[in-house]
Amino acid sequence: MSDGMFRTVSGLRSGYDPDEVDEFFAHARALYETGPASELSGKEVRGVAFDMVRGGYVPAAVDAALDRLESAFVARARADYVGRHGQQGWMERLGEQARTLYGRLGRPDGDRFAPPEGRQQGYEPADVDELCHRLIAYFDKGAPLSAAEVRTATFRRRKGRNAYAEPPVDAFFARAVEVLLGVE
Repeated sequence: MSDGMFRTVSGLRSGYDPDEVDEFFAHARALYETGPASELSGKEVRGVAFDMVRGGYVPAAVDAALDRLESAFVARARADYVGRHGQQGWMERLGEQARTLYGRLGRPDGDRFAPPEGRQQGYEPADVDELCHRLIAYFDKGAPLSAAEVRTATFRRRKGRNAYAEPPVDAFFARAVEVLLGVE
């Protein structure tokens, strides 16, 4: 049974399964305190999912804690990497990661990602392209952009060939978050 790490929603609403959340955070804390930084990556923290149950934890509160946990693991990995390879090595590594984003960023608006299969839901290309323009301005001109802004970006829904398929868009922006967190 849960020990109440987070606020819960009312008994009639659904939230994250408290036992799953508590177990994950206890595991993450143990790894952070005793294990090497490579035991749990920021990407793995970002990819965790919990079942929804009646009376569970408030998702926004858990998601905010996951964001902080991801940042902590990225900062620890950065410190470990810098300790072994130096600050210049870390910046070179981030540069390589950032370059993996440029292929897509260089594509024209409306053509950055494939459409979803058939009439499946996808993202509104104009919304996705706008965030891509912000990434371009960040990389090319030093315009302000935080990992939190990319992480919390939302896109309108669209169906069919005039949409962007969700999985590749999500994966792309997850890589962008990794790069931004590495700089922050």
